[in-house]
Parts: sequence; structure tokens; C-alpha cells
Amino acid sequence: MKIIINNIKENPASFLRRAGYIFQRHIGEEMSFIRPLARGGYPRFHIYAYADSGNLIINIHLDQKKETYGDSTRHHGEYEEDGALKKEADRIKTIIG
Repeated sequence: MKIIINNIKENPASFLRRAGYIFQRHIGEEMSFIRPLARGGYPRFHIYAYADSGNLIINIHLDQKKETYGDSTRHHGEYEEDGALKKEADRIKTIIG
């Protein structure tokens, strides 16, 4: 699911930290953030974000559990724009104001 925040005035990392996300790492121009929903780390919301011409582009999905395929790029994620993922996107949008 993609969220675009136009004309962001705040540092993207600071904004996502304020929204409850933990910075993981840089992957090229993107930053990876997570927001665990349980003590064991999963399920969790996972964001890849980058700035583009003053806008913050957020790609968000819900990791249901840790990858089990031996390949860390494949996991049990949800990308649909409904349910818990939609609620989280709405929560992020309300933090913007």
C-alpha cells in the first residue's frame, strides 16, 4: 500500500519515529522502518520510505510472521488496502494533521 505525504516539512525519519516506527536500515535511497505489534516482533508494520521533490513516499505492508523460505526478501506479508493495514495508514495520515 502506498501513502504519499505532500510537502512534508519534517525530517522523514523524525516523522516516522513520532508515528511509533523504529528505523532499521538504509537500502539505497530508501529507509526501512518497523512498528512491531507484539513482543516477539511479529506481526509488525513494515515501511519503506523515501523523499521525492519534497514529498514523502511510504510503501507499507504488514508482516504476519518472520520469513520461512530461507530468503529474507520473501515473507508472509499483507499488502491489501483494507483491515489492519488501512487502519494503520489512516493513523499515519492523522498524525500529519
